[in-house]
Amino acid sequence: MMKVKVILSAVVMLCAGFVAQAQEIKIGYTNVEFIMDLMPEMEQIGADIQDYQTQLQTNIQTKAADFQRQVQTYQQAAQSMTDEARAAKEAELTKIQGDLQKYEQDAQVSYQRKLGELLEPVQTKVVNAINAVAAENNYTHIFAETAGQAPILLYTKEEDKFTELVLAKLNIKLPTPPAGN
Repeated sequence: MMKVKVILSAVVMLCAGFVAQAQEIKIGYTNVEFIMDLMPEMEQIGADIQDYQTQLQTNIQTKAADFQRQVQTYQQAAQSMTDEARAAKEAELTKIQGDLQKYEQDAQVSYQRKLGELLEPVQTKVVNAINAVAAENNYTHIFAETAGQAPILLYTKEEDKFTELVLAKLNIKLPTPPAGN
């Protein structure tokens, strides 16, 4: 009988330990993209990156138009050129075409780099706000929702409004939903 009491006591203490430990865990989730979209800085970033993209596209179009002019000039003069002159001009045009393709690829890389540079301070600000809100509200884990994918979270209380807390920390008002929703 004494053994049964000792075993039952050990089981109860073990279960109480798990319950106490489980109560220390507080999980939250948020949508970082949603928060960033509401940041006032994003409007200027959108305008800046659009201007940069337009500048890159204009440069590409200018280079492409110049290349097309050179091709047309070559095609008109090709009949009167010697074989050596024709071969040299074709090699030159092939090099120009390769340079144009490389410039287009470099422009894409440059665009991505510029976008990263512009977004980095905003991302840092949001991450710092998330960390601060999590610490202030005793969260132990925060999961990020990603566009097009379900969050990796099995359960959360509906009253946990972590995104709203982060927006409040950043002094951003949540947009009001349209009437009827």
